[in-house]
Amino acid sequence: MKQRTWPGRSDGSRFSSLPLSKANGSKQHLKAPTGKASPPIRQIRYCSDGHDLSALPYDVVAKIAGSFSLRNLRAASLVCKSWCEALRPLREAMLFLRWGKRFKHGHGGVRPNLDKALDSFLKGAARGSTLAMVDAGLIYWELGHKDKAIALYHRAASLGDPAGQCNLAISYLQGEPSNPKEAVKWLYKASMAGHFRAQYQLALCLHQGRVVDCNIQEAYIRELLCDQFAFLEQARWYLKAAESGYLRAMYNVSLCYSFGEGLVHSHRQARKWMKRAADRGHSKAQFEHGLALFSEGEMMKAVVYLELATRAGERAAAHVKNVILQQLSSTSRDRVMHLADNWRALPSSC
Repeated sequence: MKQRTWPGRSDGSRFSSLPLSKANGSKQHLKAPTGKASPPIRQIRYCSDGHDLSALPYDVVAKIAGSFSLRNLRAASLVCKSWCEALRPLREAMLFLRWGKRFKHGHGGVRPNLDKALDSFLKGAARGSTLAMVDAGLIYWELGHKDKAIALYHRAASLGDPAGQCNLAISYLQGEPSNPKEAVKWLYKASMAGHFRAQYQLALCLHQGRVVDCNIQEAYIRELLCDQFAFLEQARWYLKAAESGYLRAMYNVSLCYSFGEGLVHSHRQARKWMKRAADRGHSKAQFEHGLALFSEGEMMKAVVYLELATRAGERAAAHVKNVILQQLSSTSRDRVMHLADNWRALPSSC
């Protein structure tokens, strides 16, 4: 299961540090206003309001903060002394996560070493980081230890990590035998959290009719029994994933608009999404967009997209391209090949 290890996460901090008064002893208390503005003091204080995070069981702390980014962990650690102490294992986990990625990809002046990467990820996972759990699971999956990978994905998913939920769902879909009921349950949770790959996979499951027997919620099931509603749901999730930049979803959204399945039939919207997918490197979209341009008499543009599709392995595109090339002058043929050689795909989320 090869996929990106980083889910889309907000870099915005959920916490902000407040100006704190200077401590006079082992514990700090806010002083009454004196009428003069005091400069902010970036100093960690003890919690005096009874909200002592370090008093909570660590599994509860991990459930609260296990999916935090390093930036959010640092911000949360500034709230008070007890929070700083309670979150220390997770801050350590982020260091192991960073080293794991260096060993996995050969960054930061180290040579790629999958064993050391896995060891670092597991140390981070042991400290409660869901990000490390997902990365360790990916390595286990690549090594063929699927049971260990699924166990780590399940831990991350149970702690609310959308990437863990998505990977767990895909594991259930690819298992022998597959378990679409559990898969769709986790895909739905990850999709509601905004994970674009989960949104695409959920739409795919709806398209393949894998959701009808799933107990996401009673009202949801009753509506899914209607074929038309299933079309609406699949299109909805394709559109969400496409708007998040997921390439294959862009192509599928174009088809939904083209055939009026789940979305109001719109030739203009179908063309727009097909072009977006083509410009980001989707070979079938390049082929179909090239055909559309050819039908409109845009020969030069058509050849460029058909040439790109041919290079990506779309054999049918080569025949149409050769027919058009015969109608072009030598200068025009050189021009379109130059454009194809220098073409670069726009960024996408793959």
